[in-house]
Amino acid sequence: MPENFVIIIPQYNDWEALNLLITKINTDLDPTVLKNASILVVDDCSSIDRTKPFVPFGGKAIQVLRLYRNLGHQKAIAIGLSYVADNIDCDKVIVMDADGEDAPSDINKLVAKSLEVPGKIIFAERNKRTENFVFRFFYVIYKYVFKLLTGKVITFGNFSLVPKNRLQNLVRVSEIWNNYPGGIIKSRIPYDSMPTDRATRLAGESKMNFVSLVLHGLSAISVLVDTTAVRILIFSMFMSGVAVAFICIILFLKLIGNATPGWASTLGSTLIILMLQSFLISLFLVFMVLQYRSQQHFIPAIHYRDFVDKVDTIN
Repeated sequence: MPENFVIIIPQYNDWEALNLLITKINTDLDPTVLKNASILVVDDCSSIDRTKPFVPFGGKAIQVLRLYRNLGHQKAIAIGLSYVADNIDCDKVIVMDADGEDAPSDINKLVAKSLEVPGKIIFAERNKRTENFVFRFFYVIYKYVFKLLTGKVITFGNFSLVPKNRLQNLVRVSEIWNNYPGGIIKSRIPYDSMPTDRATRLAGESKMNFVSLVLHGLSAISVLVDTTAVRILIFSMFMSGVAVAFICIILFLKLIGNATPGWASTLGSTLIILMLQSFLISLFLVFMVLQYRSQQHFIPAIHYRDFVDKVDTIN
């Protein structure tokens, strides 16, 4: 039996690029995959109405899931996945952006990789990026900060393939509401990656600015905040040990008479204050995380319906 695919494409005011993307899907996707594929466009409450009809799609159908309000890319993906899990019978789900930077030809690679490891979510790992130097520079910093704070390595974004046997697990991971790839890392659902090159935007301008990039990076780190809090606490304790060592050196210098009058007491008291502040803040962060873990969380599979306005079938 041929496998059925659903391609989830979240978009906000990217109708022109989306039409060009559908054209590329028609030409670049493996014909055996294309004829058994349908597209679910998650319209994140666009402020611009679609003026042109969709180009003819070579697969089964195009559906547009319209949201009541703008929620952002990550939440739109979570809602799209939850809708598919609840309403569409399929074997594999593809998640990709509407701007064309996720090349449709790479779907073929994801499908081939999924056949090798059928029980895993497959991500498109970015082997080569096309953004400007400033973006790539800060992206490298983000990856190192992410690894330092979480102990995990992240080299991929939203472009991915989710097999049917993992979809129901995934839509019950509350963390994907905040950050999709970070939520999968946190959930411990098995995943793998496939090297790909990032394509260029098909039309329009990116809506991602520096502030949005920082917020996106912080949201990925926040998903693993429990690990981050403990690592910050350990670092704070290490720095407190360093501060105690310096205080001992200062006291030693004062005892042997090599310290300038007033210098030892000023520096020592400053180090003690900084040590106590950093330790207490870190400890407070850990207890906040523990309190958060005891609360009931937002489950996309259950609560996604609150944001769905309607679903239109195009063809």
